[in-house]
Amino acid sequence: MSVLVNNLTKLYGEQRAIDHISFEAKPGEVLGFLGPNGAGKTTTMKIVTCFIPQSSGTATVCGYDVQEDPMQVRRQIGYLPEHNPLYKDLYVREYLLFVAGLHGMRRPRSRVEEMIQLTGLEREQNKRIGALSKGYRQRVGLAQAMLHDPQVLILDEPTSGLDPNQLLEIRNLIRQLGQQKTVIFSTHIMQEVQALCDRVVIINKGHIVANDSIEALQSRVQGESIVTIEFTQSIDKQLLSTIPKVKRVKELGKNRWQLIAAADVDVRPAIHQFVLSRQLTLLEMHKEVVSVEDVFQKLTQ
Repeated sequence: MSVLVNNLTKLYGEQRAIDHISFEAKPGEVLGFLGPNGAGKTTTMKIVTCFIPQSSGTATVCGYDVQEDPMQVRRQIGYLPEHNPLYKDLYVREYLLFVAGLHGMRRPRSRVEEMIQLTGLEREQNKRIGALSKGYRQRVGLAQAMLHDPQVLILDEPTSGLDPNQLLEIRNLIRQLGQQKTVIFSTHIMQEVQALCDRVVIINKGHIVANDSIEALQSRVQGESIVTIEFTQSIDKQLLSTIPKVKRVKELGKNRWQLIAAADVDVRPAIHQFVLSRQLTLLEMHKEVVSVEDVFQKLTQ
């Protein structure tokens, strides 16, 4: 396991910021770490990145314990915090060379050049960081997080402030990195979760309330499998009820129907066979899916 959190607790006086949470993040996946404001996301990230100590429980990164071997943990992690801390008086290239020096890199200039190309900073590399737009500052933050080629990337709101073109580029970059490394990705933008994450962990009031794939959580929240269909012909409701595993049939309008089955059942193959056997003309068929926003709200309210 790249990141393993076990019964992690953090107390601030009487307040439990996180309360006995456990999860793991594996190599080759992008893990979405989600929750409302104040849920405990940033506290968890600060513990895993050795910024603050836990009150109890354990956290390990690539086999190194965050309390017993924090220097080795830091070598394995690239971290982009929500409030991107940059030296605004430095030029982009100058800043990245400075960070490379902190990591003691042997060939800093070639690695800095590689990161500038990878994050699309070529046109801005000779500007002061303070003169950059928020989107380009995020790119600089991503470049510094990846500079030392870490095994684990922890990204807190990495797409904040990006325009649609930059968003697509950074999304593709994160997806590419997720094939080789462990990426823990925190965001409030649910479209990003849908586009990027292989699995999500949702934390609420210091407790883990979900840890599964997006598709599994959607089925869990929806509770039923619903397929909407439309024909050119008029169809008898009782006839539609004979389709295998259909529990209920609901009429939506002229020749439009909803077929409802159990959450773990996909009735579309059976509908296809039904249409072929009766030589019907199907204008539409799609499976209704609850949005990621609906899943998030259901699990955190």
